[in-house]
Amino acid sequence: MDRWQYAAVLAACVVITLPLEVILGARVYRRPARLALTLVPVVVVFAVWDLLAARRGHWWWSPDQVVGVHLAGLPIEELLFFLVVPICAVLTYEVLGSRRETQRGR
Repeated sequence: MDRWQYAAVLAACVVITLPLEVILGARVYRRPARLALTLVPVVVVFAVWDLLAARRGHWWWSPDQVVGVHLAGLPIEELLFFLVVPICAVLTYEVLGSRRETQRGR
């Protein structure tokens, strides 16, 4: 089970924040171009940072803690982390921002 914990946490983040899109109308997934513009710099910067840190020996991933699939030199979970966490943050931000705008309009 240890190999799947990282992936399970990421999946839980998506499942927990999905209602923000579906029920509360965050409109993050409905604007894919805007979401991509938000995610690309985050993924690029942090993926490069992780790769450099790993190559220098400052950072590593235990083979016992990842499923073993690597993409561009990084465990797939690490790349997914750079997508999932910002998406969850943007979903939360959009919901809170829209709630604030609604309250201001009263």
